[in-house]
Amino acid sequence: MNVGILTIGNELISGKTPDTNSSFIAREINRQGWEVAMMMSVGDDTREIGKALAHVLAAADAVIVTGGLGPTVDDITTEAVAAAFGLGLTMDEQALGHIRERFATRHRRWTENNAKQAQFPDGAEPIENTVGTAWGFLLKRNGKIVAVMPGVPAEARQMLTGGLIPRLRREFPAAARHVAGRLMKLSGITESAVDDTLADVDFAGMCVGIGFYPRFPEIEIALTARDADGERAEERIRAAEAEVKGRLGRYIFAVGGDTLEAVVAALLTEKRLTLAVAESCTGGLITDRLTDVPGSSAFLDRAVVTYSNASKTELLNVPQEVIAKFGAVSRETASLMAEGVRRLGHTDLGLAVTGIAGPAGGTDLKPVGTVFIALADGRETRCRDHFLRWDRRRVKVSASQQALLLLKDYLCGAGHD
Repeated sequence: MNVGILTIGNELISGKTPDTNSSFIAREINRQGWEVAMMMSVGDDTREIGKALAHVLAAADAVIVTGGLGPTVDDITTEAVAAAFGLGLTMDEQALGHIRERFATRHRRWTENNAKQAQFPDGAEPIENTVGTAWGFLLKRNGKIVAVMPGVPAEARQMLTGGLIPRLRREFPAAARHVAGRLMKLSGITESAVDDTLADVDFAGMCVGIGFYPRFPEIEIALTARDADGERAEERIRAAEAEVKGRLGRYIFAVGGDTLEAVVAALLTEKRLTLAVAESCTGGLITDRLTDVPGSSAFLDRAVVTYSNASKTELLNVPQEVIAKFGAVSRETASLMAEGVRRLGHTDLGLAVTGIAGPAGGTDLKPVGTVFIALADGRETRCRDHFLRWDRRRVKVSASQQALLLLKDYLCGAGHD
């Protein structure tokens, strides 16, 4: 089954609001074994909505529409869909009752314009909104399906998975196939290098689709196999995954949806190791990422941002003469920062980063993007140096990534630097 996605709203085509609904819907549609024929966005204009519906339905068996179901004057999607098919509008008393009840339980004042959220084109099947107030609907016309949902992302997601997909499977029972997939996350390699490394793998011959998705500072490889037989689809994915790991295993830090910080957190927790962090150029970004992981208090004792030279000396006991001789951005200073924060926190590990994020401050010997990252465990201190050719924000993000990778490699028993 081919599915089209149509998102509606002036805020989308003006760029004021990002269209997150399309990407979520597309992922869920692909999980069902269906295909996405196209995506479109139009503004709140009855004529343009009608034209877009006709265009998408010409290429798809069903179109999923989001946006424009609220109570205000610019919420015209229901009327536009009805007009596109020459239909009238009918008030659904059950939906109206639910909406009124939701207003009452939330102690919100009822105004009559909210009643339009319970109006649907003649013959449409209402879809309950269990999160908000605007109900969706499903309309069958000429052997095709038009399904309309609210534009609020949380409401659209709930309605899609909980109400719409079961209805689409009911309408197209033979169209769904088993979908097996694998997502691998890599860091430390470019997209072009990934493609070149995998160029000799015949994924098409394996009946496996592959996609490369750069998400700075990482790259995602998505493998997908569709088949009427679920086990056969999974076998194809396992074979393709083995090919990728055989060539790129050293760069893969996660298989599935885990973030790098979640992988590191799990390793620290599993090994019962504690950590203290000292940050300079990253300004607390490493710590922010680690504390995004629930339960990080199990391993993270403390973190300090020692941005000035004086703070490196006062808090971490980095001697002034070391900074004077080698510089605040140096292997020597980074190593002493890691050792100092470890002693300060009485932790198993100390992680430190210092660098030049730019756009100013670089020299011929240490250009903008020079970063040193050190990890101390009380027996040894390992340090990596990096030259990150990015703007200031990306240097900071990339430095935090490299710091977490150093920590992951240590925890996984990788070789010394």
